[in-house]
Amino acid sequence: MSARTATVSRDTQETQIKISVDLDGSGRLNGKTGVPFLDHMLDQIARHGLMDLDISAAGDTHIDDHHTVEDVGITLGQAFARAIGDKRGIYRYGHAYVPLDEALSRVVVDFSGRAGLFMQVAFTRDTVGAMDTQLFQEFFQGFVNHAAVTLHIDNLKGINVHHQAETIFKAFGRALRMAVAEDPRMAGQMPSTKGSL
Repeated sequence: MSARTATVSRDTQETQIKISVDLDGSGRLNGKTGVPFLDHMLDQIARHGLMDLDISAAGDTHIDDHHTVEDVGITLGQAFARAIGDKRGIYRYGHAYVPLDEALSRVVVDFSGRAGLFMQVAFTRDTVGAMDTQLFQEFFQGFVNHAAVTLHIDNLKGINVHHQAETIFKAFGRALRMAVAEDPRMAGQMPSTKGSL
């Protein structure tokens, strides 16, 4: 299997972001976004997705974190789309349930070539750390639009908002890991009867 890696830069008047991804890494995150709780969640994606992420980000966080969080999602989605290539030989679908104490989340992903986010999460607080919980939707919408995946996120139970967020991101990492894994029975075939995704 050839290396499944990509590096993408996004440079706007609001943010300057560079992300490198290795889909077959060891679960390492290197770098910071300027949004500490987002860094903690990106670490969950890398660790549980067994991918390596190198991230540098500077944004207008003196205003708020919105642009940085959204643009990190966009850039990560673009990096995934490049690294995954034409999707031949992958499982395509991934899913995971992850608990953390009282919280339980389910994430299901399809590398379908069609962008769709279906997120059912009732966060119990408006912020976690210093981060606005509304920004998680912006992160995932950015990722979905640019990775061209269908993504279902459901927080099934949860009282502690940190636990809610962490179960979502851990499950997201594990679902990605399953979906992008090589399927030995596919032997380089396209995982679709259409012949392309």
